Amino acid sequence: MNSKIIQTNQQPFERVDVDPITLDIIENALRNARIEMDATLFRTAMSPGIREQGDAFPMIANVEGKMVVGQFGSFIKGFLDVYDGTLEEGDMIFTNDPYSCGAAVSHLNDWLVMKPIFKDGRHLCWAAHFGHMTDIGGKVPGSLPIDAREIFEEGVAVPPVKLFRKGERQEDIIKIVLRNSRMPHWNEGDFNGVIAACNMAERRCIEIAERFGDDVFNSTLTELLDRNCRAMAKLIQATVPEKKQVFEDYICDDGIGMGPYKIKCAMWREDDTVIFDFEGTDPQSSGSINFLLNEEMFKMFCGTFMISVFDPQILFNDGFYDYMDVRIPEGCILKPKRPAALSCRTHALGRIFDVISGLLGQGSPEFLCAAGFSDSPHLMYSGYDSKGEWYQLFQIGFGGIPGRAGGDGPDGHSLWPGFTNVPNEYIEAYFPLRIEVYETISDSGGAGYNRGGNGIRMAYRFLEDGQISIHDDRWLTYPWGVNGGAPGERGTKRLVRADGSEQILPSKCDRIAVMKGDLLYFNTWGGGGVGDPLTRELDRVKTDVISGLVTVEGATRYGVVLDTLGNINQAATTSLRNEMAANRKELPLFDFGGTIEEIKARCLEETGMEPPTQPVFANQPG
Repeated sequence: MNSKIIQTNQQPFERVDVDPITLDIIENALRNARIEMDATLFRTAMSPGIREQGDAFPMIANVEGKMVVGQFGSFIKGFLDVYDGTLEEGDMIFTNDPYSCGAAVSHLNDWLVMKPIFKDGRHLCWAAHFGHMTDIGGKVPGSLPIDAREIFEEGVAVPPVKLFRKGERQEDIIKIVLRNSRMPHWNEGDFNGVIAACNMAERRCIEIAERFGDDVFNSTLTELLDRNCRAMAKLIQATVPEKKQVFEDYICDDGIGMGPYKIKCAMWREDDTVIFDFEGTDPQSSGSINFLLNEEMFKMFCGTFMISVFDPQILFNDGFYDYMDVRIPEGCILKPKRPAALSCRTHALGRIFDVISGLLGQGSPEFLCAAGFSDSPHLMYSGYDSKGEWYQLFQIGFGGIPGRAGGDGPDGHSLWPGFTNVPNEYIEAYFPLRIEVYETISDSGGAGYNRGGNGIRMAYRFLEDGQISIHDDRWLTYPWGVNGGAPGERGTKRLVRADGSEQILPSKCDRIAVMKGDLLYFNTWGGGGVGDPLTRELDRVKTDVISGLVTVEGATRYGVVLDTLGNINQAATTSLRNEMAANRKELPLFDFGGTIEEIKARCLEETGMEPPTQPVFANQPG
């Protein structure tokens, strides 16, 4: 029992044997409780980011704060490591400040609620949930200012406080945070949904314990963690080599003219432990792209990836963390020092998944995935409509998912398991927008035996004067291909004014004025390909062309020649494949599309946009 928890019942739990049937029933009951938490929030939330897209993450944890079921766990340990107060029955903690909760959350928009669950005066477990709030103050609508130099510019930071104290709601705290939002009614609805979800988890966990007994409930949580630990230990032994593997990737820029920023990680295994060392990662940025990465959170990222790739049947939880050692240097872009800005940490967060893929895949090239999560594209649109009422849209876009050993990458999708798109009908009904184009970008996925997923082209017609912000990456560097697969195409943002003039917009920009009738083409990046494109079956290429995922011209990347009706010219195809195979070099393990300097020159030639300059790193406090 954590010493910060005050219990009226001090009797310790007894570890008992749990039969397989009971274990299975309780495991599925916990899974269902976690799903119920999401359902409770999504049916009461106001913002499209949570209500429609699901940008919220629940978990149920044991008394130590280790997640047993959830999706994006590891909130509680970081909080407990730094919290200097006590907790008792009826308390509920609220925070959004990464610097005061051990990076349990990583930017101010994520409002985290944690509830210790008690039964008969004894701490039984934890429930926690956080959601991304559309606006929490700060210098720009959406509270994700690109040019912020300090966290003070990004909104209201709330250290861990008791939102409920012995069951009594602290209304003053809620009044303060809502007063500092441009969308207080959305935040209030979303926040109440997060609270209700934690209360739902409390009821379900107590019901399970009442049915099976407190000791059985507690022992089941321990066994589910231990079972994951045993499975992951074998997975680590089988897939992670003792020889050091090194991989690096780049965030394209910081939105204030500098970049790219390197994320470098080495990985190796010592006995049963896998070590991740980020030595060589660039120092923290002067801008807001820093990502305060909690070591436990990184372990969760790695576990999610390994389970998804190698054995999806494993129940994902925090049980395996003792088998990972994560080392992140102080003052780097992944562990910046306060008060470094953090609002646009999404770019580094997305790139971490590409780095994990590049690292873990080297030890098992047959399972190697390409790059393609890469980022989480944001569009924000706000202003006053013709009736004088404020409107504000926050929407997450999707890109191409990387090709993988098991098949093609999905087109225009999110790698986050629980995310969905905001329906166009919803956007058009609630915001002064018209979606004129929503389609896959043919040929944007990297060619390979398994094709990278295509990005999406969205065309937004603005029906009111206002302003937009865009947050995206992979406009300079490519989503790389692997095992001979080609990189995916980069993203672009193009604004066509009502008078016919055009403007290429940066991937990171704030307060771009738009007028009624302007049209924004929001094109996202494609995923990298996997494997030799010349070995892709002809029927698969033909199907892609018929489906509009690959053009007739794009089919030649696979050495396939088709006529305009989609019929394959067998002789021309054989000739072209033989010629391409004879003229190419050895297929690389990774295809980054060239060196950084070559990529910069190509970007300038293709888009006319000046590439970023060498970063000038932030002065680091202390």
